[in-house]
Amino acid sequence: MKASVVVAVYNVESYLKQCVDSLRGQTKQDLEIILVDDGSTDSSGELCDRFAREDSRIRVVHKENGGLTSAWKAGVHASSGEYVGFVDSDDWVDADMFERLCASAQKYQPDMAICGLVYEYEDGARQRSTETSRLDREYYSRREIVSELYPKLLNNGSFFGRTIQAARVTKLYRRQVLEKNMKFCREEIVVGEDLQLTFAVLCDAESISFLPDYYPYHYRINAASLTGSYDPDYLRKITATKRQIAWIARVKDVYDFSVQIENDFLILSIMDIRSAIVRGGGGAGETIREIRRICTNKEVQKTLKAHRMPDKPLSVRIYLLLIRLRLYPVCYVLGKLFLK
Repeated sequence: MKASVVVAVYNVESYLKQCVDSLRGQTKQDLEIILVDDGSTDSSGELCDRFAREDSRIRVVHKENGGLTSAWKAGVHASSGEYVGFVDSDDWVDADMFERLCASAQKYQPDMAICGLVYEYEDGARQRSTETSRLDREYYSRREIVSELYPKLLNNGSFFGRTIQAARVTKLYRRQVLEKNMKFCREEIVVGEDLQLTFAVLCDAESISFLPDYYPYHYRINAASLTGSYDPDYLRKITATKRQIAWIARVKDVYDFSVQIENDFLILSIMDIRSAIVRGGGGAGETIREIRRICTNKEVQKTLKAHRMPDKPLSVRIYLLLIRLRLYPVCYVLGKLFLK
């Protein structure tokens, strides 16, 4: 069974060789590697061409810069495998990742095969950690997806309660289902790019397979990601993602995901408040005003009323009470005391 791996490349000259070497060293030999140079301004494009000259399995697509989603779309169009996977160009994978994912796909013939990942903290500030989907067994039929997974797909009633990890890089997609759902992936979505794809495919999937306790994907988190400044535009970005997922849910019309969508958005909104407190560069007054701006946003206010998350922790319950009481200075003080 032939599989393709799409790598979106943009200004990653320091990391690209490690990524490509991990793909060239895969134990699965019949692997097509598509490198999409998304208008890089460093030497990444030249490196892609060099790798292609060295290895006949590698094909290169050069395009104008259009962002991550446009790059992986171009890679899918250029690929030819029965199944398609993705690797980000600053990450790397274990040597048996695609052999094991393809073996699962060969055995179960799913529309999506799933594994887990390892977070690799580049500066050593935190210990590496793993993440995977919350699945109980290796195979789910369509009936089981609908009855067991849909009721908790985007949120299981807890904080950070997604059942299927959104990341496209821990998935192997059947080509036909992937191509069918690429139209649901808007390039303007910059937070939750992967969620719009994974969610759309799961709405259609006749079956999925899962490799438990397997974390072959190494997701690099660099120092800039850990210490970056607060993004005052984050609320607009997550609101756009929420509306996109809600639109996909309406078009697919396979289950009522509305409450789960509200729950997921509430979590992201609280994380926005956390980021304002931890990463905001202003003083107390400015940060409190930012907390007020987030909490009084119409979409956030709607979510405060519409969400249902019975398993949220006590700390979140207290925080939501403070928000409802408009005690934004107290939100700030508690955040400064307990958040790191």
